[in-house]
Parts: sequence; C-alpha cells; structure tokens
Amino acid sequence: MSKFFCLKRNSNNASTSTSSTSTIPSSLVSDLDKLNLTEERLKRYVDEANTLSSDTTLISNTEKELKNKAKILREKAISKTLNNIKRSMKVDLCFVLDCTGSMKPHIVAAKDCISHVSNYIKCTNPSIKLRIGFCGYRDHNNKPHDQLQVFNFTDKYIKFTKYMHEVSPGVYSQYSDEPEDVLGGLNAAITQMNWQSSTRILLHIGDFPPHGRRFTNLKDNYPDGDPNGLTAENVLEKMQSKNILYFFGKIANYTDKMLEIFRSIIGEFPVFDLVGGDPIKLLDKFVKATSSSITCAVSLTSTIGSKTKDIYSLQQKKLDMNLNEPDWNILPLQEGVVMWYHIPDTLNELKDSNYFDKSNLFSESFSFKIASQPFSAGVEKYAYFAFDIKSIKSNPAKNMVMKEYLYVGRNDPFEKYLEAVEVSTVAHFLATKFNLISERKSIPKVNFLYTKLLRCGTIDLCTRYYTIEPRLKDTEYKRFNANTGVITELRPTLEAFVHFTYEYTKGYLVVCDLQGIELNNEFLLTDPAIHCIDPLRFGRTNFGKNGIKQLFLGNHRCNNVCKELKLSHINN
Repeated sequence: MSKFFCLKRNSNNASTSTSSTSTIPSSLVSDLDKLNLTEERLKRYVDEANTLSSDTTLISNTEKELKNKAKILREKAISKTLNNIKRSMKVDLCFVLDCTGSMKPHIVAAKDCISHVSNYIKCTNPSIKLRIGFCGYRDHNNKPHDQLQVFNFTDKYIKFTKYMHEVSPGVYSQYSDEPEDVLGGLNAAITQMNWQSSTRILLHIGDFPPHGRRFTNLKDNYPDGDPNGLTAENVLEKMQSKNILYFFGKIANYTDKMLEIFRSIIGEFPVFDLVGGDPIKLLDKFVKATSSSITCAVSLTSTIGSKTKDIYSLQQKKLDMNLNEPDWNILPLQEGVVMWYHIPDTLNELKDSNYFDKSNLFSESFSFKIASQPFSAGVEKYAYFAFDIKSIKSNPAKNMVMKEYLYVGRNDPFEKYLEAVEVSTVAHFLATKFNLISERKSIPKVNFLYTKLLRCGTIDLCTRYYTIEPRLKDTEYKRFNANTGVITELRPTLEAFVHFTYEYTKGYLVVCDLQGIELNNEFLLTDPAIHCIDPLRFGRTNFGKNGIKQLFLGNHRCNNVCKELKLSHINN
C-alpha cells in the first residue's frame, strides 16, 4: 500500500518548514496516491539491470525480497560498469596531420606537445594510460614514400618525439593544387595503425579539404574525387566500425564544407581552433586540443561504452537539435504543476532515504511555454528552451530549461523524475554547507541550479514529466569532471568540493559529474551525479561504495583548496 501523503505549497521558499496545503489537479492526487515510490524505484533498478523480463515476476515479490534482489543486481551491474570504466582508461591517440608546406608551424607544435600532454594527463587523470601514434599525409603528386607517413602506436614518448623531428613539410611544386590527400591519410590511420585500446582517438589537423567538387571549388587536379576511389562515406564508416572517435583541429575556413559533409555522415564532433601565429600560443592550443580530445573521449567511452555506434548515435541526435530560441509568441501556453522537496535541515535527514518521500513534496501551479525541438542532448536527457509565464514566484516571466529523459523504461516515469529532484536537492544542501566555509576563506562558491519536477498535460493530451530549472547565462558551458573519475577541466575548487562532500557526509557519498558555467568567484552547476554507499539511491549513475573507492579515492589529488578547507589528506 502507498504511504499517506500531504502535498504542500510553500509561499516563501522551499527551505522553510511553514507550509499550507495546495490545490492540485485531481489526476495528480490520484497518481500520487497510487505511487508506491519505494516499490517503483526497486522495480526500475531491477529492470535497468536487464535481468527480469516481466512485471509479473516482480509483483510476486515482497518489498523486502525485491529490495534484496535489486541490491544484488545493482552491485553486479556496478561491478561490470567499473570494469568497463577501467578498460576505457586505456587510450590510443593518433595524430593525422597534413604535412604539406603550409603546415610547418603545426608540425613543429606536434613535435613539442606530447611531453606537455603526458605530464598534464599524469597530474590530472593518473588512471589514463596513453599510447600515441602518427599518420602524416601530403598529396598524390608526391613520391609514394612521401605521400603517407605512418608511425605506429607507442607508449615511449621520447621515441615518438624523436620520430616527429624527422617529419618535414612538403615542398610546393608547379603541379601542386590546393586540396590534399585527406581521405588517404585518414584511411591509412584507420587501416594501418595497430588499434588496441578501448578508447580510440583520431585527432585530424589540416588546413585544406580532400579532392573533389563536393568538398571545394579551389584549384583541383582531381575534381571528380579521390583517384583511388576513396569516399568520405567508406572511410568514415570504416572508422566507426573500428570504434574510433574523430576530432578535428581547424586552421582555415577551406575545410568548412568538409566538416559539414563529415557531420552528415557521423554526427557532431569536437572542432578545436588551431589557427597559427605565435609559436608559443600555437603550442598551447595544441596541448589543450590534444588533452581535451583524450579526456572527452575517455569521458564518453567510460560513460556510454566503447562501442562507438552508441556514441555516434548520440552525436547524430545532436544534428536534429535546434540551437535557436523559438518565437514564444506563436507557441501555445501550457499549464502544469511543479514539485520539489523541502531541503533537509541535517545530515541525518539527507542520509535517510525515507526523508525523500511524498510527505516532503511541495507544489505550485505553473504556466509555461516550451520549444518544439530540443537544443541539446546528453547521454540521458534532451534539453528544451522554456519560458516561465506566471508562476507564483516568477514575476516577471523568466527563461527556463526543461529536460526530458530519453528513456524511462516500463515503470512509472514519475518516480524517476522525483529521483532527479532528490539528487539536485542533496547537491544543493552540500553546496550550501561548503559555501559557509569557502566564503570565509575567499574560495569561489559552488552553487547548483535548484531543479524541480514538472507534471503537465501536454497539447497532445498525454501526461508528461520534465525536470525544470533556470536557464544558465550565455557563458561557455563546461563539463569539469565526470562520474567516472575523469577530470575534463581541472578546477581545484571543484575537486576540493567533491572531497568536501565525501568528508562532510563521513564517507557516505560524493557529489561528482560537475558541469555548468564558471563566473567571477562562483561556479553555477547542474545535473550532478552522486556515488553513495547505498546502491539503491541516486539512480544508475551511482557506482556505490566501490565507485567512491576507485573513482574518487583512487584518483583524487589534494590541492591547495583542500588544505585551505582543512580536509583530511587523501594519500595517492
């Protein structure tokens, strides 16, 4: 039987205890009355472990039996995931570099960057084990031994650097044209290199496109395309079949059409600015591009898996995004109810999973508009532009973001969205505690957008659920670290915050997967994950006790902010 609930409405803010009963739609009252939050969550955890195939088996279990089964299956799933993450830390990185005359500064930068990159990775992500390789290409008018140069993967970085010092830019001849043997270079890297590691990265750097009218209107000795019959489709599909991730370093606008065609085949991919100039600045760009390629790829493979069809599927989805804010005047006004949890007053309340039940839900009516297409897609959710028209607390109207799970499974989606709000509430509580100390020590604040659940009857008369939060300012959105332990953008304050959450909760949990924007003296974050010693909380991104041990304690390097906060030293 479901617990008795009393949905509350707060007239001041979510963290005060004074509340009054809200008038809510009868359909929501009915849904809440039928919802057994614990049972639905356990069912979903079992379902996500892909071991039970029918609800009939689940219904026959008592809640205690179901809890035991869910715990065993979750721990097995976590163990498998941690093994996959460990494998994903082994990385093959191949530079595919245009080695024609115009590329001399970039060849020099490639020679010098690998020692910087290896030191950076060693300091920030010591679990990553890197092999490095090289494929240089010129053009069809060069002699065969000069047209392509291949140096296979090695973990001996001095050996790689020594080889790179022997790579020289080609010499322009009277027979030269503008396009280069790009497809030949990519094909050689894909087929001739000894790819072995779980995470496979191809970092392509060039200033001119492949041959063929589809790529360029420049002077071209091969306007019908590659003379050996290579096409973008057969080369890139081969790359996908070998689970290789593509990154590009852009030097000139001549490659824009090529990038457009490549995106139509494999979806979105990162493009780095490698425009030349000052050699020191170019080397810095090269190091950042290479390091970002590694951390981004490891983050993807450790989160999604090493099968790049899943990663490329996500990238293909991004082509269907609409990055432009809609014309709100032509979109219909919709009505719904937003719900959120009362923020815990104590650590004991936070640790008590029963605290986050229906009795601590608050609500208010909500009028909004939502874009018809998402503007972004992550591993778990789509994100939509939205507009808060006239909620009780919103005067005047304000910009929001609404997020919808890509997949909710067979069970009641209401429960899964409530869990997302619970994660946000816990992160919010811990950030508040962190800021009480950091403010006294002039350490940047860490804040999380306060996430609520929206239930609405949409224009197609279906009940839909979203999470909803204020829209971040138009500042570069960054992922600083992942729940797999990978640091993608090193910020000592944020790594110290993760450490703080572990110590404040006495080893009960860590808040991670920190992403959002960096402002003056403040980080404003959203969509965190939580690793917790209780595997039956915080969803599938919670990797449990062993996740804390391997992904946080095994990787964390205490920094000056940890010392300022007087956090216990973690010895690595």
